[in-house]
Amino acid sequence: MSAKWQADWLTDHSFINVKKPDLYHKELEVREVEPHRTDLQHHHWYVRSVFRLDEKSLNEEEIWLHLTADDYYKLYINGEFVCQGPAQSDAYHYYFNRIHVGSSLKAGENVIAIHVYYQGLLNRAYNSADYRQGVIAELWAGENLLVKTDRTWKAKRVYDNRPGVAFGYDTQFTEHVDARQSERGWTEVGYDDSDWPQTEAAETIDYTFVQQPTPVLDVYRKQPSDVRQLAPGHYLIDFGGELTGQFAMMAHGKAGEEVQIWSGEELLPGDQAVRYEMRCNCLYHDQWTLSGDSDFFQTFDYKAFRYVEVQGPEESLSPASFHALVRHYPFDAQSCLLHSSDERMNQIFDICKNGVQYGSQENFVDCPSREKGQYLGDNTIIGHSHMLLSGDLRLYRKAIEQFGRSSFVCGGLMAVVPGHFMQEIADFSLQWPMQVMTYFNYSGDKAFLQEMYPYAEGLLQHFEKFEREDGLLQGVADKWNLVDWPQGLRDNYDFELTKPIGPGCHNVINALFIGCVRTVNEMRDLLGITYENRLPKLKKSFLDAFYDEEKALFKDSEESRHHALHANVLPLLFGIAPDQSVMAIVDMIQTKRFACGVYFSYFVMKALAEVGEYELIYDLLSSEDEHSWGNMLKEGATTCFEAWGKDQKWNTSLCHPWASGPVPVLIEDIIGLKPAKPGWQEIAFYPQLPASWTSFSLQVQVPTGKIELSYNNGVWTESFPPGITVKRAE
Repeated sequence: MSAKWQADWLTDHSFINVKKPDLYHKELEVREVEPHRTDLQHHHWYVRSVFRLDEKSLNEEEIWLHLTADDYYKLYINGEFVCQGPAQSDAYHYYFNRIHVGSSLKAGENVIAIHVYYQGLLNRAYNSADYRQGVIAELWAGENLLVKTDRTWKAKRVYDNRPGVAFGYDTQFTEHVDARQSERGWTEVGYDDSDWPQTEAAETIDYTFVQQPTPVLDVYRKQPSDVRQLAPGHYLIDFGGELTGQFAMMAHGKAGEEVQIWSGEELLPGDQAVRYEMRCNCLYHDQWTLSGDSDFFQTFDYKAFRYVEVQGPEESLSPASFHALVRHYPFDAQSCLLHSSDERMNQIFDICKNGVQYGSQENFVDCPSREKGQYLGDNTIIGHSHMLLSGDLRLYRKAIEQFGRSSFVCGGLMAVVPGHFMQEIADFSLQWPMQVMTYFNYSGDKAFLQEMYPYAEGLLQHFEKFEREDGLLQGVADKWNLVDWPQGLRDNYDFELTKPIGPGCHNVINALFIGCVRTVNEMRDLLGITYENRLPKLKKSFLDAFYDEEKALFKDSEESRHHALHANVLPLLFGIAPDQSVMAIVDMIQTKRFACGVYFSYFVMKALAEVGEYELIYDLLSSEDEHSWGNMLKEGATTCFEAWGKDQKWNTSLCHPWASGPVPVLIEDIIGLKPAKPGWQEIAFYPQLPASWTSFSLQVQVPTGKIELSYNNGVWTESFPPGITVKRAE
């Protein structure tokens, strides 16, 4: 334990002597792990302490609580919900929250009540299934320690929330809430906990606690946009758009009466029922047993949903109480505003903005419904979009650092961090230095660049093990070679992408490797590190292996004659393509358009921007092709989808922030606004507006201040941060 903690790590007795398994390993390494004890899964534990404060303590300027729990906590002070956390992390670098709580305290008796949840499933969402469970807290007023977790605290395991079935790749349970077993008033000072046992403190722990560098989540109430009664005791609730959080309601009925709650992202045909067996492999069906008193319902875990269906005894339900408790990373919706004369583009921007908002939890998540996990490759797009939309760089910085720290498992980095689900994707690992540089260009944080650089070197060293004599990578078989997702949208890429991959040398992994080397060279230049420039040799080897001079296009592999979109976009993006091939590749994109997944479309548009093809970018962005954001709109999207359409993937999630590529492309490449110097200390402004735009306005917050732009029939109005130079086209 860190020396600054004077408190004890409290843990439920059931976990005290259970062996903690090591769940970290290379994905393809066979590891025998005993099945987890089912009696310790979905484990809810209430911990509380009553204490007195005098006026002198409350007069301190700062009163804060240091708090963390494993897996997760929800904090109440004097009966009121305060916050929840922490962001999931590894025990060797475990986050705690610093929470300002002065406004929640009073002179006299107070109570801190903490709901600790241990899930017990091995997945992408929690660092769980390792039998690490407990809580630690310290209440400080200035330099004075007022309260700390120790053996005087009371704790009780509770059973009013039982697990149903695990779903969503074992990331969550359906929940059966039995109000008859609830501990009513347990968060209040006056609650009688005399029959609760005192807590147990772990004698030794191996956590290294680190203050979480990001704020706790925003949690707030949202009312439905529509409530429709389908029959007595049967209601259909619409929140007007996809959100993340919990559905909540009140009821007062007879003890033992049942209420069924179904949630989902869409309705079944006929619009009379919620599709709770969701296309994204989630089962959103919860049950509630009433106590005979006035009861309040909400699940513990969060969902991604728009619609809720409730069925129970009519006389027991209170439809006026239906609401959602929304949760996501703090997000100022006014920080970035974009509106143009193209109404379809406005809607596309909005669904991408919503997708990023709800896909940003304590970590960026692949989707907030199924995986609930942070994927390295997704962050190339999500983090880029989030910095522009929120003006807040902290969540992206934390994500980059977490992936860098995964080098203790593999120097080539893991694909999903945090979590105990071990997955490795070579394409994603090779993008990590690009994320570091994107963050550096936005933040100007050179100290962080220096801190991350050793991980970048370790990354290169890992992949260099697969180099053959000419420098190209062959047989990168320790990680999945993805190319794009879903696999049906790889434009018939001609290479065996099994796990592990088939024999031979293929294009995409080598194009990404060259992009990675190029980016690490940029890092070295900035940090003054000498190195041998291997890029010329690598580019020549790439051309020798994959360039088809007759077609002026790139082949998928050495043995192939096929020219997939993916095999040509990346050479264009990373400056590998010879001048004579540029128009051939652009013509290919013009013909094939988005013959790729939504994920890869970001790279298509960024490659076109590298060669000044802005009209084609906007044509693709604004189209209503089958593969387009316009198609998502036609299918009723309120957040950006995982695929171009609901039926284009067997398990499409309807909130997938990797699909937010239009956000950075519109702002950086169409409106032409970028940092010309790191940290936006100088701004580049080279607008490439489409001829169809008669007007537009943009407001965006960057580290040096607010930028406001508007255009109306040829007339510009501009406002840039004071003292910041703006570079323009000559």
